[in-house]
Amino acid sequence: MKRILIFTGKGGVGKTSVAAAHAVKSAKEGKKTIIVSTDMAHNLGDLFDMKIGREEVKVADNLYALEIDPDYMCKSEFRHMMDAISKMISSLDKGDKELDSFTMLPGMDELFSLLKIQQLYVNSDYERIVVDCAPTGETLALLKFPELLCWYMDKFFPIGKIAMRILSPFSKKLFQVQLPDGKAMSDIEKLYVKLIELQELLKNKEVSSVRLVTIPEKMVIEETKRNYMYMNLYNYNVDGIFVNRILPTQIDNPFFKEWIQIQKEYLEEIKTSFDRIPIYYIPWYDTDLLGIDSVNRICEDAFKESKDLFAIKADLEGETYEQTEEGYVLKLYLPHVEKNQIDVRLSGSDVIVKIGNYKRNIPMPNALRTMNVTAAKFEDQTLNITFE
Repeated sequence: MKRILIFTGKGGVGKTSVAAAHAVKSAKEGKKTIIVSTDMAHNLGDLFDMKIGREEVKVADNLYALEIDPDYMCKSEFRHMMDAISKMISSLDKGDKELDSFTMLPGMDELFSLLKIQQLYVNSDYERIVVDCAPTGETLALLKFPELLCWYMDKFFPIGKIAMRILSPFSKKLFQVQLPDGKAMSDIEKLYVKLIELQELLKNKEVSSVRLVTIPEKMVIEETKRNYMYMNLYNYNVDGIFVNRILPTQIDNPFFKEWIQIQKEYLEEIKTSFDRIPIYYIPWYDTDLLGIDSVNRICEDAFKESKDLFAIKADLEGETYEQTEEGYVLKLYLPHVEKNQIDVRLSGSDVIVKIGNYKRNIPMPNALRTMNVTAAKFEDQTLNITFE
């Protein structure tokens, strides 16, 4: 079965190196593999010491690389839709240079990056797709965007389509605004279908995994905990923590001896905080990782004994519905969060769960839409929402 492995973490923790090591090991196992960068500050080319761009490049036997250009994807895959948006903007332009330079709606670059990954999964013969994402905050925006946009389109698209049909013949004359034509609407419909397929693909635990890269430092560990919790909030399958830059214990130096002790304490905290998922340890290297041979050192040092590195771990906690005598219970595993940080409410046919600055609208299945939310309890790191 094909696999998608998504890597993220705080900036500077070495997630690109860890993702590349997975790709190299996968290729050495004889699996046709591609490593894809969605980070706008691409550095795959620097790591492999070769030119990598928006077209797939062969790095080694069974190994390919790609740095996604969302603007290129946008213009080549959804040209009619973006042409329509450009016409709408230009018809409003009264000499405004900022409007004239408009190229893409906010968030669309993340969307087109994900659509490219979906395209590789569906239309190519790659057996494993390794995704090197941007730092934590941008990755969260990347992964939650399809569900968010799909939710808005589901709510407003039917009304919008009727409005386009009615207003389009008169729009330019009455409102001096050029609305999308039929081709643009077809692209919007195509995008809507792709969003649904994309959500199903990214949240399919038999296919997609999110892997977090961290280092044994206090601030980084705290961000990794939050990242883990938010990934669970949006129902992504986190199946591994990779702890990078671990100092060797045999260094005979007073300065490093103190740091080794500090790391030891933080490594214990990581072990306790992420006890439900596999943890992998990667040593600190005395030279920069540059070129495929250097990346292969991680494979030899950290992954040599890992027989199940690419195994499917679909039995980890996530979002589940359980039937009871009175109705159903929606269970969300939310580690590293306090009860008073969670806000749950019902809005129409959606359950809204908000934690900090992040909010998720969970559409209720049809079987539950006639039921009421009777309780919401948080215990043992799990939010239980009862429907009766």
